[in-house]
Amino acid sequence: MNTQQTLLQMRQLRLTGMATRYSLILEVVNQNNQLDAHTMIAMLIEAEILGRSEKRTDLYIKQARFRFHVNLQDIACSAERGLTQEQWLLLCEGTFLKQSRNLLITGATGSGKSHISSALGRMACLNGYRTIYHNMNRFIEDIKSAKLTGTYLKLLDQYAKVPLLILDDFGLKPVSRDIHVCLYEILEDRIGKGSTIITSQFPVANWYEKFEDPTLGEAVLDRLTGNAERIALKGMSWRSRK
Repeated sequence: MNTQQTLLQMRQLRLTGMATRYSLILEVVNQNNQLDAHTMIAMLIEAEILGRSEKRTDLYIKQARFRFHVNLQDIACSAERGLTQEQWLLLCEGTFLKQSRNLLITGATGSGKSHISSALGRMACLNGYRTIYHNMNRFIEDIKSAKLTGTYLKLLDQYAKVPLLILDDFGLKPVSRDIHVCLYEILEDRIGKGSTIITSQFPVANWYEKFEDPTLGEAVLDRLTGNAERIALKGMSWRSRK
């Protein structure tokens, strides 16, 4: 059997996980004590599945373009901060993603809202959930650009289908009614299909003031808050402390 030819064929078929594992087996397994066929096949398939999973995760993280590179263990929890260890552990389990529940994170500038949303977004990618991360400025620019290029409906469909949508810094700047209508359409399509994380410097009770049209504002917030968990961060800026 020509092992090098087998390796080449694996790479040609883009079975890179298999090829890497097979190459390792050839190096470390004694020729007089070869693995049986079933064991060999099981190891190669396992390596390929793992390799594809890692590639998918890397792609999801790259596409999401999180604001911060933060892991779950990097988040500081305390009652003083408004985020207990128990609450954080429950979020880290990802149940809110499985149940398509939303998460609303509020707190002053520098309190760590974007760090928390980035960490949860990264966790989602590691667990196989595609994620879109935008601050509101980029979200608005994407909507405007899509309307100009005729890709608006395609963009709405993309937002509607992604398992996790993160919108950072909601309410920081005035937003036109058209953008709020778009936000309503996205949230309406996402009900029961995906989770949305919203961060804001303003308490949720004050979000109604950000809408020119009270009726539209009520409709948007009803879809956001009706099935949502909340984190209200407290205290001085953690960025200043660091």
